Amino acid sequence: MGSDIRVALAGVGAFGLKHLDGIKNIKGVRPVALVGRRLEPTQEAAKRYGVDVATTELDEVLARDDVDAVILATPTQLHATQAMACLRAGKHVQVEIPMCDVLNEGQALVELQAQSGLVAMAGHTRRFNPSHQWVRQRVQAGQLQLQQMDVQTYFLRRTNINAAGQPRSWTDHLLWHHAAHTIDLFAYQCASPVVKANAIAGPTHPELGIAMDMSIQLQAASGAICTLSLSFNNDGPLGSFFRYIGDTGTYLARYDDLFDGKETPIDVSTVDVSMNGIELQDREFFAAIREGRQPNASVQQVLPCYQIMHQLEQQLQA
Repeated sequence: MGSDIRVALAGVGAFGLKHLDGIKNIKGVRPVALVGRRLEPTQEAAKRYGVDVATTELDEVLARDDVDAVILATPTQLHATQAMACLRAGKHVQVEIPMCDVLNEGQALVELQAQSGLVAMAGHTRRFNPSHQWVRQRVQAGQLQLQQMDVQTYFLRRTNINAAGQPRSWTDHLLWHHAAHTIDLFAYQCASPVVKANAIAGPTHPELGIAMDMSIQLQAASGAICTLSLSFNNDGPLGSFFRYIGDTGTYLARYDDLFDGKETPIDVSTVDVSMNGIELQDREFFAAIREGRQPNASVQQVLPCYQIMHQLEQQLQA
């Protein structure tokens, strides 16, 4: 590897472009190739971001000697198999959330990472948002003990569109994608594994074939509880909203913004070098590569989240 980490991005949809925006702010990292489902928009993105190579074939990029690492922002159903292909090609990999939608594929990815010694990280952005970092720092300092998290994850997705409102070629999932953020974050913030989990789902969409509404209950070994409400039917404020209830305070996290229980803003601008959670996530990925260590949100660290989701899926199917 030269002085720059040369990275390829697979997936030039809404989140892929957010990664490219974040990488622009990270010194010593250079995007060298883009992979997309359709060539023309991939070429347009490459031109806009000054990337030389645009292709529709991931294997073509993995065969290149000038690619050190890959970020996968591709459809959920491809994440695990593509991440393993990257490791087999000798490339470090960051795979967007979720790292799998079938547990045994996630377990295989974790095993392959251990064998390869390469960096393999999952895109659990909530670990990096300054708002959530601020809460974690208070917990770690012994200034706050979490009693409850109340989380709302709401979108309007009655047709198959992405975060930018554009048509999708694949179907999203409330459990394996959106619940993954909160299940992992809850255990991470409590520093305590999830020991109880329960889920119920609303009606299945007749065309998309997925549950459009879901409710999940969790309990950590510490005794803390979490209530998570998810919907693709919500015609109102969109996004994920977190209420932390602790023994010494209540805090409301809305992406990178934080408020106390009385809606007073809390300045989190000095928590990290950026207010952009995806940029901070990418910084951790590249720092782990340079320093030869496992990253925060490594595939091994987040595997317990996927084990819980597998249990919930089995429960819902039953």
